[in-house]
Amino acid sequence: MFVLAALGLAVALAWLAPMDAAASAHAQAGLKRALATFAAARALNAAISVAKGTELSVAPAGLGVTLTPGQVLDPVDDLVEQFSSLMLMASVAFGVEIALIRMGAHWLVAAVLTAIAAAWAWRAWRGQPRLAWLDRLVVAALLVRFAVPLVVLGSEAGFRLFLEGDYAAGHAAIESSGREIDARAAPSAVPKGEESIVERLKGWWSRAPDVSQKIDELKTIAGRAIEHVVRLIVVFLLQTLVVPLLLLWALARAGRGLAALGGKAGPGT
Repeated sequence: MFVLAALGLAVALAWLAPMDAAASAHAQAGLKRALATFAAARALNAAISVAKGTELSVAPAGLGVTLTPGQVLDPVDDLVEQFSSLMLMASVAFGVEIALIRMGAHWLVAAVLTAIAAAWAWRAWRGQPRLAWLDRLVVAALLVRFAVPLVVLGSEAGFRLFLEGDYAAGHAAIESSGREIDARAAPSAVPKGEESIVERLKGWWSRAPDVSQKIDELKTIAGRAIEHVVRLIVVFLLQTLVVPLLLLWALARAGRGLAALGGKAGPGT
């Protein structure tokens, strides 16, 4: 009787869809976070690329020398490029979650689950032997309808509890690193809106006699960016890959366990 009541509740939830709105909202929030981080990573990558290509001509002791001090950012450049690609993939993952939630909430999915549950409940009510294939079909229908919303809600709960602080700090650090690299030039006679980034960077280098100090500043910015990029990679990998896969595995194991109990309870024909 308890199993019948639980199955009836599941059918009611399939039609009423109380979890879908919350799960979709959380997936939308994750998509916005991923897109915002992708934009920040691309801005940082653009600033690094400009800094790397900026050349400075100096004449120590009367000898002309051309320097590219921005090359100290080379180690972080490849990492940021890969990170931006990862953010694009994370955005796609959140988009897929949104699409799957909408598909699972379609009335046809609820209708199929209702029909399968009704067949199972009818046999159980009449005291007929349970069929292993019908048990597995009920479990599969339940997973199709509820697995994605449960996974999204679970991964979002993990993000709120353990990862939100790292995300906020990492996103802010990436944005500030891009602004710091972009703003290495002090205001000049040319209005900033009419002055290219390359010109401002060249002006910054040329107005600074201590080039080694400026190189150290760039190294500090790059090191800080690398640390937070790695943290953000961990955050998005956990939320879009590791935690969802673990939750899906747990749900699938629970479903297989229920189906196995059903198979032991009756003939599998």
